[in-house]
Amino acid sequence: MQIDVTGQNIEITDSLRDYVHNKFDRIVRHFDHLIDVHVVLDVEKQLQHAEATIMTRGKQVFADAKEHDMYAAIDSMIDKLDRQLIKYKERMKDHHHEVPHKTMHIN
Repeated sequence: MQIDVTGQNIEITDSLRDYVHNKFDRIVRHFDHLIDVHVVLDVEKQLQHAEATIMTRGKQVFADAKEHDMYAAIDSMIDKLDRQLIKYKERMKDHHHEVPHKTMHIN
């Protein structure tokens, strides 16, 4: 999995980049089928904006968050992604493990 972190109107420091990478470790623990992650951090006046797009097998997941602190925005974004991916994983698991309908055999 490759994590691409870019900034708009903000310089991405090593501490911000490390914080994002550490937070995505939590996501990988719950859902390890991630292919590519693109994170955009942005500053709009007084609000800090974090958004991420995750490519998985068969699905693209997007989440964003706006807070007054960049680290809080990243935390909120990660929480949203985590909930979406857990829900997606449950849907995949339910779909692939359906019990086949019983058929009647007449002898």
